[in-house]
Amino acid sequence: GKGGQNVNKVETAVRILHIPTNIMVKCTQERSQLKNKEIALKMLKERLLVIKEEQRVQELAEIRGDMVQAEWGNQIRNYVLHPYKVVKDTRTGTETSAARDVLDGDIEAFCESYLRHNKTGGTGQAAPPPPPAVAAA
Repeated sequence: GKGGQNVNKVETAVRILHIPTNIMVKCTQERSQLKNKEIALKMLKERLLVIKEEQRVQELAEIRGDMVQAEWGNQIRNYVLHPYKVVKDTRTGTETSAARDVLDGDIEAFCESYLRHNKTGGTGQAAPPPPPAVAAA
């Protein structure tokens, strides 16, 4: 029948709730409630560190913006210095034969054309007006 060595085991489960994040951790690994509490606290700390790391990565991504790999085919401008001199912006199509001026830092024309390009949505035409607001009934 029932009985034997394991009849009088004491249940020593520990449950910890981190109120700000509403994360709950439960531990029933050990017979000692103190050990279970230590293990549960360690598990909770690990989960909170993972969340904190994810938030840090997300904040860095927001600060950096779109990251583009520096490899062939992803360049912004092409510089041809021989046999003729020309600099061409691949995003906007802006071109100049004053390659030396561009290399010396005179990129104002490229900046303006890029801003115009973004403002028009890359079409070269004015961006369409926003849709009219719908009044709530």
